[in-house]
Amino acid sequence: MQPLQGITVVSIEQAVAAPFASRHLADLGARVIKIERPEGDFARGYDDTVHGMSSFFTWLNRSKESVVLDLKDKENKELLDSILSQADVFLHNLAPGAIDRLGFSSKPLREQYPNLITCSISGYGETGSYTNKKAYDLLIQCETGAVSVTGTEDTPSKTGISIADIAAGMYAFSGILSAVIARGQTGKGTHLEISMLEALGEWMGFPMYYEGIGGKKLNRTGAAHASIYPYGPFKTSDKTIFIGVQNNREWAMFCEEILEDKTLATDDRFVDNASRLTNKDLLGTMIQEKLQNLLSTDVIERLDTAKIANANLNDMTAFRHHPQLAERSRWTKVDSPVGFVDALLPPINSEDFDIVMQPIPDIGEHTERVREEFQQKRSERS
Repeated sequence: MQPLQGITVVSIEQAVAAPFASRHLADLGARVIKIERPEGDFARGYDDTVHGMSSFFTWLNRSKESVVLDLKDKENKELLDSILSQADVFLHNLAPGAIDRLGFSSKPLREQYPNLITCSISGYGETGSYTNKKAYDLLIQCETGAVSVTGTEDTPSKTGISIADIAAGMYAFSGILSAVIARGQTGKGTHLEISMLEALGEWMGFPMYYEGIGGKKLNRTGAAHASIYPYGPFKTSDKTIFIGVQNNREWAMFCEEILEDKTLATDDRFVDNASRLTNKDLLGTMIQEKLQNLLSTDVIERLDTAKIANANLNDMTAFRHHPQLAERSRWTKVDSPVGFVDALLPPINSEDFDIVMQPIPDIGEHTERVREEFQQKRSERS
């Protein structure tokens, strides 16, 4: 079984946010018809690192049908309308106002097709003074304050992945699933409006409450945790590992098994997290003095035995070969215009349904087949 089998999604999409949402829908069995400009989704040209194909496009576009339409052309507009008449979901992340200028605004579409679910993804939303302001991932990271709490004390930084795009895509995905369920009860579609600012803003809850409402400065601490200690990177004799002590019980175990000094657990300077955070420079020096002569494998073994959270600092090659992924058979292959490429299975696991892992489409690969299919349906309705 495929949970979304029989659901047709039409997506006028580009870059990351909408393709991220629609690919997850495709993973669950939805038919995703990706509408591209004649020049294609510009993410196709972001890089050529996957055997000549863009890493972004490879990641986000498997299991879709690529249909190239010039929507300034009347005949192509009519074809899109015909496709939408048979669709369940219409998703887009064009620039503000673009979908309206093309003649596919949500309200008239849903008046014409009452069971259609429409979903727009934009930078700042469909109303407000920021509506027409250009929005890219880094800029939204700045506007939500994510950059202000990321990086070192001296240097604010963006994250290494497109978290604003991914957050918006994830809420579009979950919102569409909710709308499909609701339609099963009401028989009617709805309009979903997702803004990158609000999606990433939801993820900023902890620093917003801590600093924005609590009024306490949340300092940038690099790879360390801003409000828990010890929680972050520590050097062993051979490499850096990460340690996360979450509570006083774990702290007592850390003192006994790693620092080999039980008295530190009740030392007034370190007795609770607030004290450890206040005295983190001193405590950090003490921890480093202990770990610098130990191999990382030895330290991790001790931490695991003590049930204290820890991690290796992996690069992408190490992650690609992570033993847990191999043991759980999480890697598969998908076909593409450049041949088979490795792909992680989606993180939604169930014994009761199958995941779809179909090819990554070449630009316009399905245009003529889809045109023939929906023009015929239009003729049959006429």
